[in-house]
Amino acid sequence: MKKYNKQKVCIQGLGFVGSAMAIAVSNALDHQEKNYFEVVGIDLKSPIGINRINALNSGMFPFGNTDPKLNKFLKKAIKNKSFRASADNSEFKNAQIVVVDIHLDMPFKNDEPKLELDGFKKAINTIGNFINEKCLVIIETTVPPGTCSEIVLPILRECFIKRGLDPKKIKLAHSYERVMPGEKYYDSIINFWRVYSGINEESALACEKFLSKVINTKKYPLTKLSSTLASETSKLLENTYRTVNIAFIAEWTRYAEKVGIDLFEVIQAIQIRPTHKNIRYPGIGIGGYCLTKDPAFTPAASKELLKENLDFPFSKLALRELSKMPLHAVNRMRELLGGSFNNKNILICGVSYRENVADTRYSPAELIFKEIKKEGGNIDCHDPLVNYWDEVKIRIKNTLPRPNTYDGIIFTVPHKQYKELDLSKWLSKHRNAVILDGFMIWDKKKRNEFRNNGVKLQSVGVGNGL
Repeated sequence: MKKYNKQKVCIQGLGFVGSAMAIAVSNALDHQEKNYFEVVGIDLKSPIGINRINALNSGMFPFGNTDPKLNKFLKKAIKNKSFRASADNSEFKNAQIVVVDIHLDMPFKNDEPKLELDGFKKAINTIGNFINEKCLVIIETTVPPGTCSEIVLPILRECFIKRGLDPKKIKLAHSYERVMPGEKYYDSIINFWRVYSGINEESALACEKFLSKVINTKKYPLTKLSSTLASETSKLLENTYRTVNIAFIAEWTRYAEKVGIDLFEVIQAIQIRPTHKNIRYPGIGIGGYCLTKDPAFTPAASKELLKENLDFPFSKLALRELSKMPLHAVNRMRELLGGSFNNKNILICGVSYRENVADTRYSPAELIFKEIKKEGGNIDCHDPLVNYWDEVKIRIKNTLPRPNTYDGIIFTVPHKQYKELDLSKWLSKHRNAVILDGFMIWDKKKRNEFRNNGVKLQSVGVGNGL
């Protein structure tokens, strides 16, 4: 077996988390400014996987973003020969550490969440068929509670036994990511708090040593939990709390608009109280890979993995409410246009699920697009970071079009470009278009300034004219 001076780390899955994690790990330095690790990012031999691998190996982060650190540190890692990407699973053979960052979706059947773990199990089985007895496996993917103990560990045991390895030597840990794509994409990995756990003390200690080399633990200390079940639950409770908080504001958004008040003003007043700083703001809904599914993991896992028939009414209600939030923006724009989208020309500004990222998965703009189109509207879409909207199979304008052909314009994402946009100059002499701001891209002062120049601008969560 080839010996490596650095610890070899394999990152399984080069999606939005895995690609960034691979760059962060490959730039971890010791006190002599030398790389701790040799990192190999591994993805499938599918067209998508190969495109990601080729992009990373050429020094380009494979997803649109606004964080210059990602490409900077990727190029540095390639120059230092501390990172490469591959589709060769045999790379797992001499890895000291494997970090699992693959997708695990949550389909709904008859409005009930259903665990679908076949792809995840296949990925773990691949690891089990290659790794050596000394390898530490860290599950970073957000998983249903009980996955490490009820899914991952049994698969690894079976693989070890078939290969004549000692299953008692398996080292397995869980440490969930808190990656926030955007301007601080890279820092959300290395300069952020981490929770971790292991199936035994040896696994937990090995995970702690690894994370301490990657993360700035002096400012962002690690939190060790007593079991992988507790750690898995921590991630899901964390995201479910955020989901419920956002869904809760939806009904107050409708209230504020009807009675004619500015809910942003109200919430800012409440946030002065330290116990309420985390209350959320109005918007058109949430999207992305996490908050749209994570609240469903625990209800499904409690029945299917943990064999506990528990109910989670708040979690289920929050998901139902959030699924309808984009329709409120549709209703508001329809009213502003006089009650119909038929033969109206609409521009949607922002198709990603979050500001300053190119991720369109579960974007709330998707439901807005489909509903307006269903009602007879003619739609163009713009996004400064997205070239092709895969979910609806259309190309996206990257240059902001002239506004003179549109009856209505909906800003669905607070991208930096939109925040810096002077609506008065952009609209020029065209003042007929009705504009709906879905995420308080412009504050009250800006709204009044634009309106004084004849701009017809309204905001979600704010009564007309405020």
